[in-house]
Amino acid sequence: MSKIILLVGPTGTGKTALSISLAKKYDAVIINADSTQVYTEPLIATAKIKEDEKENIKHYLFDIVSLNDDYTLYDYQKQGRKLLDELIKENKNIIIVGGSGLYVKALLYNYILEEKKNINIDLSKYTNKELKEKVLEIDPISDIHENNRQRLESFLKTYYETGKIIKKTDEINKKLYKFISIGLTTDRETLYKMLDNRVDKMFEEGMLEEAKRLYDMNLKNYTNIIGYRELNDYFNGNISLEEAKELIKRNTRRYAKRQYTWFNNQMKDIKWFNTDYSNFTNTINEVNKYLDELK
Repeated sequence: MSKIILLVGPTGTGKTALSISLAKKYDAVIINADSTQVYTEPLIATAKIKEDEKENIKHYLFDIVSLNDDYTLYDYQKQGRKLLDELIKENKNIIIVGGSGLYVKALLYNYILEEKKNINIDLSKYTNKELKEKVLEIDPISDIHENNRQRLESFLKTYYETGKIIKKTDEINKKLYKFISIGLTTDRETLYKMLDNRVDKMFEEGMLEEAKRLYDMNLKNYTNIIGYRELNDYFNGNISLEEAKELIKRNTRRYAKRQYTWFNNQMKDIKWFNTDYSNFTNTINEVNKYLDELK
């Protein structure tokens, strides 16, 4: 029977290194669950694992689309579940690693997504009462309150675009696979200092040149990546390079905070471990001890 281990946490906490260690321990393959690492072009800005760091371990769903392609959460879900089912059928052990909460939800939980139709619908002309009536026509047992306009509109837009009814939270949180959830974190001060240093190192490794090369290619999803987004303003002459660097550091810190908050609130069964930056082997040993005790 396949063993599936989910490895999540804020950016910069050592998920990549731990995923390699666990994959070697369990003779497992690795599946990406990070929204930026599906793209082929970025390397430095996304801290993507390099070929020589993979240690001959099979990695899936990395480098699969261009920044110039339209790749949605639905596309990832469809591709990821097909892959996961194939690997389970082959009795492969699997490490799923990433920091994108919705990618994890879409892959492993009963998170209903459908390919959207291009339908333009204006719900602003309806009153809350009229919106509620429309919702009840579709789902007579809906408990969305009449005063919650945002949820009413979200329900109707999803239905008109996909033909699907938004499920209640307990249904969305239903697991479709059996897996163990591991999280890496650290105190805020340590993480922020590490992230600031990592941005400086990225510039030393050539992120500015990488960003300029991709900027010149005019890729439509270029500004989706932290680092490119801020340097885009620098290349356009709106801010200085030093201002761009500080914005990258600030936005990276904010992103890491959002990641931890999301996983901590949305997935209650994660076993969290503190990253030991001075000796990461200690973190690996703690995780291994926990996993061994689950046998």
